[in-house]
Amino acid sequence: MREDSCLRRYHFLVFLLVAFFLGASPRGHCSDEAIPGFNRDIRPLLAKHCFACHGPDAAKRKADLRLDDREVAVSAGAIKPGHVQDSEIWRRLTSTDQEAIMPPPGKGEPMPKEGMEKVRKWIESGAGYERHWSFIPPRDPTIPDVAAPGFLVRSPVDSLVLDSLIQKGLAPAPEASRERWIRRVTFDLTGLPPTTEEVASFLADRHSGAYETVVDRLLASQAFGERMAADWLDLARYGDTYGQHEDQNCFTWPWRDWVIRAFNQNLPYDQFLLLQTAGDLVPGAGKEGTIATAFNRLHVMTNEAGTNPEESRCEGIADRVKTVGTAFLGLTLECARCHDHKFDPIPTREYYAMSSFFDNIDELGAFTSLSGGVPGPSLTIFAEEAEIRHAELVAEIRRKEAERDSQLPLARARFENWLKKQRPPELVKQEPSRWSGLWSRVFPPRPPAEWAAPVDSYNFDDFTDRRHLPNQMKADSPALSSRSAKHVKGFGGGAALRFTDGYTVELTGAGDFSRSDPFSLSLWIKLDKPLEEGVVIHRTRGAWDAGNRGYEIAIENNRPVAKLSYFWPGNAIGLGGKDALPVGKWTHLALTYDGSSKASGAALYVDGRSDRVEILQDHLTRDFRYYQEWGDFDEEQVPDSKQIEHPQLTLAGRLLGKLFLNGAIDQVDVFDRDLTPPEIAKLAHQVKEFPEADWFAWYLREIDQDWRSRTDELRHLRQAEDTLVKDAVELMVMREKSPRRQSHVLERGAFNRPKEAVEPGVPSAVLPFSDDLPRNRLGLARWLLHPDQPLTARVEVNRLWQMFFGTGIVSTSEDFGAQGEAPSHPELLDWLACHFRSTGWDVKSLCRLIVLSSTYRQDSLPGDPSLLVSDPDNRLLARGPKIRLTAEELRDQALALSGLLTRRVGGRSAMPYQPAGYWEESGTQHVYQQGTGEGLFRRSLYTFWRRTMPPPNMQVFDAPSREFCVSRRSRTSNPLQALTLLNDPLFVESACLAAERLVAHYPGNDPASDTGRCRDAFQSMTGREATPEETELLVKLLADTRIHWESHPGEAEALRDQAGDAPVNSRLSSVEVAATAIVIRTLFSYDEVTHKL
Repeated sequence: MREDSCLRRYHFLVFLLVAFFLGASPRGHCSDEAIPGFNRDIRPLLAKHCFACHGPDAAKRKADLRLDDREVAVSAGAIKPGHVQDSEIWRRLTSTDQEAIMPPPGKGEPMPKEGMEKVRKWIESGAGYERHWSFIPPRDPTIPDVAAPGFLVRSPVDSLVLDSLIQKGLAPAPEASRERWIRRVTFDLTGLPPTTEEVASFLADRHSGAYETVVDRLLASQAFGERMAADWLDLARYGDTYGQHEDQNCFTWPWRDWVIRAFNQNLPYDQFLLLQTAGDLVPGAGKEGTIATAFNRLHVMTNEAGTNPEESRCEGIADRVKTVGTAFLGLTLECARCHDHKFDPIPTREYYAMSSFFDNIDELGAFTSLSGGVPGPSLTIFAEEAEIRHAELVAEIRRKEAERDSQLPLARARFENWLKKQRPPELVKQEPSRWSGLWSRVFPPRPPAEWAAPVDSYNFDDFTDRRHLPNQMKADSPALSSRSAKHVKGFGGGAALRFTDGYTVELTGAGDFSRSDPFSLSLWIKLDKPLEEGVVIHRTRGAWDAGNRGYEIAIENNRPVAKLSYFWPGNAIGLGGKDALPVGKWTHLALTYDGSSKASGAALYVDGRSDRVEILQDHLTRDFRYYQEWGDFDEEQVPDSKQIEHPQLTLAGRLLGKLFLNGAIDQVDVFDRDLTPPEIAKLAHQVKEFPEADWFAWYLREIDQDWRSRTDELRHLRQAEDTLVKDAVELMVMREKSPRRQSHVLERGAFNRPKEAVEPGVPSAVLPFSDDLPRNRLGLARWLLHPDQPLTARVEVNRLWQMFFGTGIVSTSEDFGAQGEAPSHPELLDWLACHFRSTGWDVKSLCRLIVLSSTYRQDSLPGDPSLLVSDPDNRLLARGPKIRLTAEELRDQALALSGLLTRRVGGRSAMPYQPAGYWEESGTQHVYQQGTGEGLFRRSLYTFWRRTMPPPNMQVFDAPSREFCVSRRSRTSNPLQALTLLNDPLFVESACLAAERLVAHYPGNDPASDTGRCRDAFQSMTGREATPEETELLVKLLADTRIHWESHPGEAEALRDQAGDAPVNSRLSSVEVAATAIVIRTLFSYDEVTHKL
């Protein structure tokens, strides 16, 4: 019998003797006549067997009976307190009549006899109801004064756990060895194994504060933030792709970096929650606060053709509600999306009131991979030096704009003086076809007759070739029709294009403008009948409005709209006409833009007027020009993406519909400047002559040298700012929409079946929404952090407990509702929640408290071995945790042991080893491009996460796909895991590199060298010295393997060469390295290596 086993039995016997002599008979055992508690005993039974038909869901409720409401249950006669036989519920539960028994046969699991016995005692005792335990605010419990041999009570955590054990007649396990504890706590706080030097230092430190010194060092490590972030990424459903259809890449790693920084800086949890929920609304939160809000933009999205963007948007909102409900409230709010929650008091109306908080950002819900845009709202994130330069440029642009505008009085004076020297011009009536020649003349210093000379012009009069339509300004750049063009009589008597069957016309080479370029469009249209939607003219790339990069004039609800979009609607300028377009009449439309990125610098004209137009969007921060070199969104993944054609200025429709049908278009003109209102009026045939005062805008643009010089300077500054923005990272964030979008209850959750309107609100059964809170996400965050909020603190401390012990105090960490498990130690949960709040939501402090507790320091083997059978999940906390390492920890451990691990914190996701063809076979059209250098050996937290195809060597160890919020990972055991640890390239390479270090230190092939290698390998991987028996087994394995490799030296050489990209030490014997690597590969699957004990 091993010494530690004897010691455990000794402690257990001593505990029983002390308990006997002190009269500490186990408390808390329910005698046969003990009264069951409603929350502890009865509610779980009713929730499981009755609430589906007799619970909160009104739509599914049978016989109009609610068993979750005492008043209703008693008044209906279902329960008669104190009278079991007169209670209908008892008669139904115990009935033998198949027509009367409840639950009905086939409709639910019958209540077990022990459950019915609890119900009987409960009714006899008066059938008392209690509010659900998790909806009652936590209160500090009385801390019991308890003690036990070998168990030092270091904090209330230990008092409460020990008191629970004493009540059950149990003893805590002995304290874990120092080697075991430091390995456990190092993994728990950093996700990495301790080094041999760290273990040795701790073992040598016999000071009373040695444990505290270790914990403080680990909490101060940058690895702490990385380890904490790993769990939060599961909750936030973090991925590097959008997660559906082609699963395109997205740039979300800046939010991951923010999470790591937040944990390392020990950002209080209330601020952590506040910023992720509403950082854009928190005064003074700045860029960091806005980055945090990406938490609510990490849901999956699609770019599949035929997707209804509104349906996709509603799915995203529902996912935000689910994620916030799980992460912060521990409730299954999503169960109330289609009907009232069947088990918790959350009606559907309150679900949609909650969703209203997340329904008010400028988004369309879908995206397109064709333009490379990031779905807005978004935030541009620069490198540090670039951010400083960008801020300087923006400030300089604003200063130069103000300086230029301040010169208007002087410019007007110069204009008046200039006018005195001019003769009023006579407007010369010339056809557009002759403009090109006229424009080449040298005009005198006065407004020429041809104010509005275009750079491209199309009158469609020449129909000799119906596929090639001449450009009056550029003979070598005709318009190209997708099919034989149809013509009708146009405006002014010539020909116009008629559109009836979906063909489009490309105006090749025309209209190639960027965000800093001024330009104008002019054309005539005639509708045969009202048009719901259709694009009249556009130069964009994208499938639909969301992600459709470029500019366009379109018709929506028979009204004209103009858009200049990087990604509509979050990053765009939008203008909309207030009046419907006439039918059967030629109408002139024009768009002008001055290159300022402001809606005030753009104008939409209808028949020469812009006064009946409103601003739809005014937030353009990135270029709307599509750049050929960008290729598709996934240019880096799809090698042939650069074959995509550059978009052209196009008439009558764009990809996936939006066709201009049953109408005609005539006289399309493109200008490389922003035309003045008089010039537009002239093009619209609204005026023939202008008062001299109307020449001023034209004078500024064409004549006044000071104004022109200042405008050119501004244009160069804007181009420089635009260039800087192109190279910056863009992150999806939250930004409130104004005016607020009206939200509705959606019948059965269907996006196209809106019912009654709702205002932002919360599940009132949890905590009513205070009238002094704003009805936005900031108000929601403050509600989540309200002093009377019963769930937020409980949910977080429970999740932290789960991180350390493998299972939370509430084992269903995602569900604190009626269907969730009751807490194993309710007083401990409440004390932790109250302590967490009272200490300022200090995450590091709480982690320190837990890992220094005697409860945590227990050995993972119990004093009473029978507990391994009766309490396999350690719900009683009668021993320390034994948990298999996570997928990330297993991989990072191998890297750390080999010396390959790159410790750089933060940055873009890495592309480590992956099986060949893994992505390519998925049907998503992605080609995996493996990284090089340190990118192969970064911590697993940084591995590129394609949500439809997660990294296989982590997925096999139960890493989630991150398509949705996950509060706790499953822990399975299967043969693939052992095969991965033995044969995955990363583990093979790590074993070879670790073996090289051992062979270099013990270069011989004698017994002493073999013993040294095996002992060092075992100690570095388990944290403790090997026993003689273990050493003997490993030395034999090494010797046997050496014999094999000596007879197959080529295979030994190949093993090293093919293991990975890390350089090998060619001076070392391949046979010795390969043989030693086999020992390490074997240890990778050893229980003490794969688990924290």
